Amino acid sequence: MASVWESLTVDARDPARLARWWAEVLGYQVVNDQPDEVEIRQSADQLPGIVFLPVPDDRQVKNRLHLDLRPADQEAEVERLVDMGARHVDVGQGDVGWTVLADPEGNEFCVLRQRG
Repeated sequence: MASVWESLTVDARDPARLARWWAEVLGYQVVNDQPDEVEIRQSADQLPGIVFLPVPDDRQVKNRLHLDLRPADQEAEVERLVDMGARHVDVGQGDVGWTVLADPEGNEFCVLRQRG
């Protein structure tokens, strides 16, 4: 018997703000907005979701888990995300075919090239 992926949980200083940022990035919607938990999904009845929980401290080290995004136009998407508040980061990736960015709270994620 296999498990069903319910959600990915993200610790955040400001869960509501970060959830709304990621909802805009992914075209998701907020399906639960409580002081101790904010969840976004593609639609209310579609899993998995991303759950944002409040924590009192800032992230201290490189993420051990991150999202990879694959847009139709990598360059345009990177520009859009930077305009939204993402920033370029160097995690030692060198010269690669993806761009590493960080969300407003410093969580790294990658923007991949279009599939060939």
